[in-house]
Amino acid sequence: MNCPNNSTLLIYQLYLQPKKEGNMKKQELYNKVIAYFQKTIPVAETELHYNNPFELLIAVILSAQCTDKRVNMITPPLYRDFPTPEALAASTPEVIYEYIRSVSYPNNKAKHLVGMAQMLVKDFHSEVPGTLEELIKLPGVGRKTANVIQSVVFNKAAMAVDTHVFRVSHRIGLVPQTCTTPLATEKYLMKYIPKEIVPTAHHWLILHGRYVCMARTPKCSECGLNGLCRYSLKPAL
Repeated sequence: MNCPNNSTLLIYQLYLQPKKEGNMKKQELYNKVIAYFQKTIPVAETELHYNNPFELLIAVILSAQCTDKRVNMITPPLYRDFPTPEALAASTPEVIYEYIRSVSYPNNKAKHLVGMAQMLVKDFHSEVPGTLEELIKLPGVGRKTANVIQSVVFNKAAMAVDTHVFRVSHRIGLVPQTCTTPLATEKYLMKYIPKEIVPTAHHWLILHGRYVCMARTPKCSECGLNGLCRYSLKPAL
């Protein structure tokens, strides 16, 4: 049996091997994913309930490792009784705990909420700041929370990477497996997503992860990205 020459091998590699997502140019993949979300989720917004930046900041702090549904259940009385940073700053963690006891880590979050309000009053004239550097000074506010506020309130090109964004971006193949941290994932996504749609893209990935590409039982058979994303191609690889 004759060994195939180099030309034969090249033809095999280009035409006979199954097409894989890895062979697609990265920007082409991003363009197709963006086009899909623009068509299927034209309106993508946070599912947290709020009326002003201060309330959103409270809600995002509470949402850490907790569902938006649970946060939305407990925030109305909190917003009603502590409508301003001054009102919340004058309270105590023990009092706030009774309002938020059903969320995850209520003791720590109660302390964070009171401390956050006190710092807003003392250092920011009771206004929610709009920069990453200022936001992360607030108790209970890390980079992810700060990026949510920048994106939702100030419409800045800030990509908050929560568990949904991290999982979905890896499964689709938007980021390489070497992006093992939220920060690395954030920076990689920001390289390919146009700045003007970053705030919306953040919610696309969250909503897709929440309702389609769930952690344990992803609905691949119902997903329009099936056959395009790395996860759906995995059995063929």
